Amino acid sequence: MEHVSVLREPVIKYLALKGGEIVVDTTLGLGGHALMEAKAVGKKGKLIAFEQDERNLKEAKKRLKEFEKQIIYIHDNFRYLKNRITGCGIKEVDAIFFDLGLSSPHVDDPERGFSFMKEGPLDMRFDPRQKLTASEVLNTYKESDLANIFYEYGEEGLSRMIARKICERRKTAPFLTTTEFAEFMYSIMPYKKGKAKKVHPATQVFQALRIEVNDELNALKESLRESTQMLKKGGRIVVISYHSLEDRIVKHFFRELENPPVKDVHEGLYRVHGEPFFESLTRKPVIPTDEEINANPRSRSAKLRAYRKLRDLDPEEV
Repeated sequence: MEHVSVLREPVIKYLALKGGEIVVDTTLGLGGHALMEAKAVGKKGKLIAFEQDERNLKEAKKRLKEFEKQIIYIHDNFRYLKNRITGCGIKEVDAIFFDLGLSSPHVDDPERGFSFMKEGPLDMRFDPRQKLTASEVLNTYKESDLANIFYEYGEEGLSRMIARKICERRKTAPFLTTTEFAEFMYSIMPYKKGKAKKVHPATQVFQALRIEVNDELNALKESLRESTQMLKKGGRIVVISYHSLEDRIVKHFFRELENPPVKDVHEGLYRVHGEPFFESLTRKPVIPTDEEINANPRSRSAKLRAYRKLRDLDPEEV
């Protein structure tokens, strides 16, 4: 499937780029949003683009060749945002963009192991340079750890049963391929047998494995903290998330910065709030229109939240 950037118009609206800014795209992918950002900041601006996947990075560079003089490419995880940006001699930026979804090549290439629709190795690494794979998680983690991962990262109610069955099965043969594991999941989910279901029983566990392999939620938390420090006063952060775990992290993180507590101050049972560090620009998350979903079904779960920085904050306050 051709890669289509999600929520293009709201992204540009809430980044509010006028030209000449320094913008960070933390998840370059194939460069769809970055192309819009590079055009918006113009020749006097600068785009700093993070991408873990070397193949995505190469394709994005081709797409953005016209703007290569104004782009700094960083082949790394966005959790190192502050260190890598300051290492480029940049002290603050005007806007930061996160698109937390999978890029099309990850889903469409069976060799990456992200999808159970086609046979491939149980890999799921965004960055092939790292060692941990989904196969290693399934075949070596303790039963209790697997259960916790499936429950916390996949919100799977049958996490303990699934973990137990996995550990029983791997004693005779390790899990090696995506389709093999998907078929196993289908065989152990009693409420799915013989019923036509829109959601495959392996869906939530695959999500949990991917999050564990790439340490996605911790990386997001670290990057959000560093983003608030690197963003200049008046600057904006725009985040597109695709599942409730990511969206919850973003919402709760900025809620604390919109209503920061005054340290060590209490008035009865009421929490005393200080002056806000950030303000929300989206009262409710922005979601794709029916038209966009029909044109790009992968956009259906996207939620965009946007925030503006009101004042500087100490790193200890985040």
